[in-house]
Amino acid sequence: MVESWSFLDTSESNFRPLVVIELAKGTKEETIEWFTKRIVDKKANGGAQLLIKPLVTENGVENIYLVGASHIRLLLGAEAVGLVKECSDNSMRTFTYSSRKTFKHFADDNHNFLTMAECQYIIKHELENLRAKDEKMIPGYPQAKLYPGKSIVRRLLTSGILVQIFPLHDREELKKLCYSWYGRVKIGYQPLDAIRCYFGETIALYFGFLEYFTFALIPMAVIGIPYYVFAWEDYDKYVMFATFNLLWSTVILEVWKRMCAILTYRWGTLLMKRQFEEPRPGFHGVLGINPVTGREEPVYSSIKRQLRIYLVSLPFVCLCLYFSLYVMMIYFDLEQWALDYHKENESNFSSLMLYVPSIIYAVVIEIMNRIYRYAAEFLTSWENHRLESSYQNHLILKVLVFNFLNCFASLFYIAFVLFDMKLLRQSLATLLITSQILNQFAESLLPYWLQKTYNRRMKKRTCSTKTDVDLSLAEQVTMEKEMGTYLGTFDDYLELFLQFGYVSLFSCVYPLAAVFAVLNNITEIYSDALKMCRVYKRPFAEPTANIGVWQLAFETMSVISVVTNCILIGMSPEVDALFPDSKMDLVLTVALIEHLLLAMKFIMAFVIPDKPRDIQMKLAKLEFESLEALKQQVRAFQMQL
Repeated sequence: MVESWSFLDTSESNFRPLVVIELAKGTKEETIEWFTKRIVDKKANGGAQLLIKPLVTENGVENIYLVGASHIRLLLGAEAVGLVKECSDNSMRTFTYSSRKTFKHFADDNHNFLTMAECQYIIKHELENLRAKDEKMIPGYPQAKLYPGKSIVRRLLTSGILVQIFPLHDREELKKLCYSWYGRVKIGYQPLDAIRCYFGETIALYFGFLEYFTFALIPMAVIGIPYYVFAWEDYDKYVMFATFNLLWSTVILEVWKRMCAILTYRWGTLLMKRQFEEPRPGFHGVLGINPVTGREEPVYSSIKRQLRIYLVSLPFVCLCLYFSLYVMMIYFDLEQWALDYHKENESNFSSLMLYVPSIIYAVVIEIMNRIYRYAAEFLTSWENHRLESSYQNHLILKVLVFNFLNCFASLFYIAFVLFDMKLLRQSLATLLITSQILNQFAESLLPYWLQKTYNRRMKKRTCSTKTDVDLSLAEQVTMEKEMGTYLGTFDDYLELFLQFGYVSLFSCVYPLAAVFAVLNNITEIYSDALKMCRVYKRPFAEPTANIGVWQLAFETMSVISVVTNCILIGMSPEVDALFPDSKMDLVLTVALIEHLLLAMKFIMAFVIPDKPRDIQMKLAKLEFESLEALKQQVRAFQMQL
């Protein structure tokens, strides 16, 4: 890098508020002065070299600060975080400030070269990398200990001094996005590139997967309707439908990998180098030396962590699974009561009562899932994982195991213990539809109504003697800081995962599941878009190259669906009649077909490349050029010697 950090332009005239920092009320002045000085200080002095201004409201200066950065500072930050941008020759390369002129649409006066989401991500990265030098504590708070290399922002958060950090919305860009995304009812694709520019790659990839999954469900829905209408009781006719379902579940997941590679290459995240992962904010332990970085940081015994996992977390999860099965048996008692009541009365009311136990059970399942989620988060935090990725993996495993058993155990029991296909269809339909309605209400409609009510109160209460610009900015910050925080795509992917299970596990019994899934996902796209734009604070962009562990979760579900559908087909009276003399022959035949289908799935997964040919060639070309550049640098160094 030719340009030095010390020559950055940090003048106030270039200030554009991008990120909001809210400190706790009553924060000591010496703490505020020290923290803001560290934000403004030059990189050479251990600062972030950003711009910061207090937010002035009608009540004067509150503990709310606006953070921005100069154009040059953001460009150097883009190089530091490894952003990948498109070059003039249409190739994708890691951005460097020294070669900035070679990138498409770059100009010294073009402040839109980096998207606002990228600028906010850079500022977040710089704030999180503010580290203590020789300070032993946060000034003014002796109990908030520091040590060399400790993240200052993380210590302020865990000490309760820093309330929150969040990126500001761009009102004009948000209006344009809202109109093109959900402002009008239309049949077409979502503006994924615009979503990515505004919210970042992680959220754009979720909406891309939601859209792709919805379109992929349409063939299943179209084929399922005639099967439902014309062949309800002829289970032998479902063999072709189930076989198509099993192949379909494999193909869509493999094709999605290719779609994901196309999107992330275009967005530049497929090429981004993985950064060294820092300890997560909640990690604690005694001070020690990290053998990799050589820095002083908390160290916690892995043996203690394993003891917590296997002696506390695992028994607790097993206890929760047992409780879930106990609730399931209560549900079957209610089903029997409803059936007996219907046999005694034979009325329209008694017919409706047959669906009441399933509806109640579906509501209880949703409540139990949400309560367990909080318990799983507490336990996973208590296990004290050092890295965020490790924390997320353990949390996802806990939640997936419980949700799978809680949602599908009753269906497995009905299918493989009670052998009641009519009850299986009824329960599957009721659970699927009820869970979709409850999720739409709890995740989007209720938060939207609460946020709208709060905004109306704030608009009536907010008044200022400042200029219109100051008024709108103060109002915007005041409203956004009270909005809910979007906790990530975990719950959204979990909902799709469970929906995929309802569609694929028992497809040969209830072909209409795909129809209801398509209808739900169409409304889900609009409600989730509304949620992101109007209900929650704007989340920080997070670069990602794929949907992570969820790809494995969906693939595992598709493997389980092969087993369940093969067993269901083997249990049908028509298939059973083909083996009147030996049931062992039936079992062996079903097992053989199941193994053949699994083999076909794995062969298809192997044959279909994860990345299209053109992207493979581009990646190989970039790798070759990188190696050649490295060789030239080595030769130049050797010549100097």
